Amino acid sequence: MKDAFTSGAGTLTLSKWFVLWVVGPTWATLYLICGLPGSGKTTIAKEIEQAQGALLLSEDAWMETLFHTGYDDEKRDTVKAVQWEIAARVLELGRDVVLDWGFWSRAERDDFRARARALGVRTVLRFADVPFDVLWARVARRNENLTPGTFHIEETDLRLWEKSFDRPTAEELE
Repeated sequence: MKDAFTSGAGTLTLSKWFVLWVVGPTWATLYLICGLPGSGKTTIAKEIEQAQGALLLSEDAWMETLFHTGYDDEKRDTVKAVQWEIAARVLELGRDVVLDWGFWSRAERDDFRARARALGVRTVLRFADVPFDVLWARVARRNENLTPGTFHIEETDLRLWEKSFDRPTAEELE
């Protein structure tokens, strides 16, 4: 007999199910940091990291460190998969995790809320909501002096990303 239950949110082992049933969910929290480049996501993520003693995982920092680019979707998907494996284990151990990923689509946010539920942890969505002119001013300033973990962004790309960005609803932010 296989020691697991499978649901839409993933696999839940019998031992994890038993702990959830007896003890209830852990006190750990998964923080999803949502927003476009230049919105202040990383600043928010670092504040949570410091205040909560959480593990901060930033896809952009890993992309720049490992591949020296932020413009490779296949590599970005690999980075996010590895970061999620780490995040899930840390959450299972009862520690908070901050995912500084942007979470541009409702589907992705829903997916990670479901993954957190399957682990028995709560989720908090933080949305960095900034007008485009402020976004571009910040990104242009950052482009002039790129710091570790950041990469050059063109205004045309930022405009394209803004059009495809799925803003969180009031319900998601409750």
